[in-house]
Amino acid sequence: MSVFSRITMTVALALGVLFAPAYAEEITVKQGDLTLRGELTLAEGKTAKDGVILMLHGTLAHNKMEIMQSLSDLLKDKGYNTLRANLSYAIDKRASDMLDCTIEHRHQHADAVAELETWMQWLKQQGATKVALLGHSRGGNQVAWYAAEKDSELLTKVITVAPATADPEKAAKEYAERYGKPLADIVAEAKKLVDAGKGDSVMEVPGFVYCEKAKATAKAVLGYYQDDARLNTPSLLPKIKKPMLIVMGSEDEVVADLPAKLEGVKQDNLSIATVDGADHFFLDLYADELVDKVTEFVAW
Repeated sequence: MSVFSRITMTVALALGVLFAPAYAEEITVKQGDLTLRGELTLAEGKTAKDGVILMLHGTLAHNKMEIMQSLSDLLKDKGYNTLRANLSYAIDKRASDMLDCTIEHRHQHADAVAELETWMQWLKQQGATKVALLGHSRGGNQVAWYAAEKDSELLTKVITVAPATADPEKAAKEYAERYGKPLADIVAEAKKLVDAGKGDSVMEVPGFVYCEKAKATAKAVLGYYQDDARLNTPSLLPKIKKPMLIVMGSEDEVVADLPAKLEGVKQDNLSIATVDGADHFFLDLYADELVDKVTEFVAW
């Protein structure tokens, strides 16, 4: 039996609530030994066949964080279905909470690409005929990575909201300043373990993503810190063939270099918009303006 034929859903879905006039419910799907969790929200009178916006949150976060919840609610009010994926971070049935820094980190940045494919296959099984991908922050990079390397016949639009950028030199400098140890030494140690077939070995590192004094496998360290141009969202854009929208906040200090990195980028399938006054999380009324730009772009 294939992984997708083993998809499990809640009793409510099994009873047909999927097609109720208005619906929001957690669903689960199997991916190998992991059970992924997500929340499907259907607008009034809509089913998955009417199209779904598949949404992905940011770094070590979850699908019920404020920006994800706000966008889903506002999109529902405008008649759009959403599926908010909750990244597993290699944890079975991971809860919708910020990731605990004290765990042994066995996840990699690119794991999200495989999880997005699992959700795309699930949506196909539900009869979806069109899917737009929307990712925020690191999730914006991950949906762009998916669109660049996987794509799908269902994928019609790609939306990145304040997508992550990457600068190896800047990252190395910031790591040394924050954690007091050269990042290059840690990456070299991780690569040595991976090359020796010991990628699952747990390393004790002064910092891992946002976590201090963390434990992470060698593969996880490389997954987040090796020099890979794909971690920089603008570098992925030429490989994406579907229509794209990038939305930035004018007061965003998290990806402050994004506007400069997009200067001079010209693609017929790329639209760039800025929400004046918004920071990285598009709170309050800025979320309304963000959703207006998203729905104008998706236009189902």
